[in-house]
Amino acid sequence: MAPPAGQIRPGRYLSFFVLIIVVLYGLVFLTGDRQPTPKLGIDLQGGTRVTLTARTPDGSEPSREQLQQARQIIETRVNGIGVSGAEVLLDGSNVVITVPGDEGEQAKTLGRTAKLGFRQVLYAEPAGAAPQQQQPGTGQAPESSTPPTGESQPPADGGGSAPQAAQQQDDDQTPEQKAAAEIRAAKEARQNQALVPANPGDQAAVAAAQQLQAQTLAELQCRPGSADPLVGNDDPKLPLATCNEDGTEKYILGPVFLEGTEIEDASSGYNQQRGGWVVNLTFKSGGADTWADFTAANVNQRAAFVLDTKVVSAPNITEAIPNGQTEINGQFTQQEAKNLADVLKYGSLPLSFSSSDATTVSATLGLASLEAGLIAGAIGIALVFVYCLIYYRMLGVLTVLSLALSAAIVYAVLVLLGRWVGFTLDLAGVAGFIIAIGVTADSFVVYFERLKDEMREGRTFRSAVPRGWLRARRTILASDAIMFLAAGVLYVLAVGEVKGFAFTLGMSTVLDLIVVFLVTHPLVALIAKSKRLSSPKLSGLGAVQKLGAKRRSTSHVGATAKEA
Repeated sequence: MAPPAGQIRPGRYLSFFVLIIVVLYGLVFLTGDRQPTPKLGIDLQGGTRVTLTARTPDGSEPSREQLQQARQIIETRVNGIGVSGAEVLLDGSNVVITVPGDEGEQAKTLGRTAKLGFRQVLYAEPAGAAPQQQQPGTGQAPESSTPPTGESQPPADGGGSAPQAAQQQDDDQTPEQKAAAEIRAAKEARQNQALVPANPGDQAAVAAAQQLQAQTLAELQCRPGSADPLVGNDDPKLPLATCNEDGTEKYILGPVFLEGTEIEDASSGYNQQRGGWVVNLTFKSGGADTWADFTAANVNQRAAFVLDTKVVSAPNITEAIPNGQTEINGQFTQQEAKNLADVLKYGSLPLSFSSSDATTVSATLGLASLEAGLIAGAIGIALVFVYCLIYYRMLGVLTVLSLALSAAIVYAVLVLLGRWVGFTLDLAGVAGFIIAIGVTADSFVVYFERLKDEMREGRTFRSAVPRGWLRARRTILASDAIMFLAAGVLYVLAVGEVKGFAFTLGMSTVLDLIVVFLVTHPLVALIAKSKRLSSPKLSGLGAVQKLGAKRRSTSHVGATAKEA
């Protein structure tokens, strides 16, 4: 038989809550690493924050669609390399990568454009050698040649220093306009259609191309490690003058004959025969056919694997490669090979980025702030406890117990979310939990005050519990629904740490309902059934009971007088 409206079976509700606690902590201690510790954010455990600034060839603002696509690709790279707890956010035209812990070094390579193209080597010479001439297509310099003369071209810097034209920009130009000017100057210096003879059979055209190639390389300065304004902005349809990554060799390369987007998979491994780390590529069907045709037609020629305008490898083609299985070797370390494979595997970015900031964040400040926050929270909770114990007495004890049980369930959920979905706790999240304590305590106050209202009307404590709950329940649900809706809107509209604050506030609001419905109300119902625990001295409701008795007596006298 079902109990009357407002009446419940407290044991059933409490048993269900105990089952929830057992299941949650069973998952905490029996799954994952079995450690009951939540994942901490960068401000609590330290880490790396990398800010990437988007660049366009003409200096214009990148579109929102391009930025969103770049963010998604970088986020995919983060997930692919197994960096846990990382966050990729848009901040205007910047992409901000935040990686907690000691995995931050990998984050510094995640913004690489990874624009890979396969080009034929037309001309190559050591970086410190005198300019030489060759027959186009061999990729090798002859034994002797005379440096060409003619009209001087703008200095070109394969290592990335700005050409002289870019250094003479008007001071009134914005940084974006200056960057665009650098890109244009670099293109003029290092990308020229005339580097490749239009007709290989025309001796005059070949000689002119050889002269321009030698002159371009003579002015090309290779500086390892410096930024290149052409990164992500080179034209794949034009030849390219560039250097290898360590700055030891210069190249004149033909147009891109195979795009890196034709790569189906990339992985790193150790080549036992050569004794070094390499990157293994698998092409899609169309790319495999193009690569097979090129290698078959250019045996004993060189092909350059060009990543972000730098030649990472320029091997000699010894035979045709019909199956599309290709290896890039460039004297990589294990980590360099892995990073290169990762960025190639997860796609090229639609924009070029420059790393405007890459900082390592210490956890010291965050931990100090956390300690201060926890002290403040503890003081606030202690004051709430003291107030509840003085004002509500036994009901105040229930408030303390309910808050403790709420903290237990929140902590378990926090650990599991960190384990399953990578949720990290930061200072903003801690603030959300502290505010949620007030939300939970507010639900108790609403219920207890409703009990008092019922008792003031002349009802006993026991009869006031079910009636008070029915009326307080609507108010609690409405209040928590508004709080959850506000947290949801904030989560959708906010970015960064504010999202963490909104998430923890919304989650705590939902868990507040579980505690109020499965713990607080059943415990109050149990107290109401006990004569000792519900006595005015323990419950703190003596004054309210006297007022209710007085109203009952006044009502009874009035009714008697009316009958008389």
